[in-house]
Amino acid sequence: MTSSASRGAISTELKFLIACCQLNFRSSVADTLPAVVGLDWNKFARLAAFHRVEGLAYRALSSTKGASLPSVFNGFSAAAEAIAIKNLRSAAECKRILAEFQAENIPVQFLKGLAVGALAYHVPFAKSAVDTDILIDAPDLALAASLLGAAGYRLVIPHRSTLAAWHARSKESVWVNESKGFQLDLHTRTADNPALIASIDVHSAKQWVLVAPGIELPTLAMDELIAYLAVHGASSAWFRLKWISDFAALLDGLDEKQIESRYARTQELSAGRASGQALIVADRLFGTLADCHHLRNALLNDRATRRLANIALRLLTREPAEPTASLLGTASIHYSQILLLRGLRLKFFEVSAQARRLIDRARI
Repeated sequence: MTSSASRGAISTELKFLIACCQLNFRSSVADTLPAVVGLDWNKFARLAAFHRVEGLAYRALSSTKGASLPSVFNGFSAAAEAIAIKNLRSAAECKRILAEFQAENIPVQFLKGLAVGALAYHVPFAKSAVDTDILIDAPDLALAASLLGAAGYRLVIPHRSTLAAWHARSKESVWVNESKGFQLDLHTRTADNPALIASIDVHSAKQWVLVAPGIELPTLAMDELIAYLAVHGASSAWFRLKWISDFAALLDGLDEKQIESRYARTQELSAGRASGQALIVADRLFGTLADCHHLRNALLNDRATRRLANIALRLLTREPAEPTASLLGTASIHYSQILLLRGLRLKFFEVSAQARRLIDRARI
């Protein structure tokens, strides 16, 4: 798992956490974790919580035979149980929302969340999620908003702009059901910048994923899903481990030609440099391109892609901190978003769009 793309040192604790994530999806590895010396278990626990992979860490640790587990394992056990319960309740809520939308003939797809968890990991309920993301068609926005209101959801972002005007500039609005403790992000497109994956919408090819007994949810077909996850992760410069773990999991087990084909398809879908950045980061952490020397070299030879990977790896491997916690903490993320696009016109569009989004959110 080495690559010249990274300039961020990976701590012993983060390496072990990466191995825990990998054990949840890689079928070719042994059923035990690598031995570690001098591991700071408290730091490991903080990293797992920040990167929202406590469930994956718990499953990996509990499956390690003959291991002497530290006291922090009990905390992982409690977190994993809470994640599983929340996911089970979320599955039931997603089924309810899907039925409401289907009754009104509103096309809908579920992004990330439970569907990705079921596709990526041996135990889908181990994956943590803060919210549920659903994708609809823009003309259905008013009816969808009405249905969500009737289902007990309250619009929290935006609350001063009109919903239609907000969605003209932003990809999603945020809805909360306080009585059930759920947050739902309602998307009318898959990326804020229309130059990225603009052809991926609710009418794109889809697959039905069994997320719980008797509950199937529609999500993007695999090519579109990989392109979407690449752009989604790139929008935050991959500063959280769970995003790149999901991405690597979906590519695990593919041979060189299959990975090259997936990458080529992301370019046809206008994912820009996001998919290249994702592949280099996944390779650095999970060895995703171990058998793809030609593609790895081609991506590393692109200066902008290499720079994007370095930005992401520095954010991901630093001491855990939310980017918004410090002054200019999101500067590198905004800079990387500009690098995702080729051409001065598209870069200018992204800078202008960022300014508009800052103004919009200041008005919230």
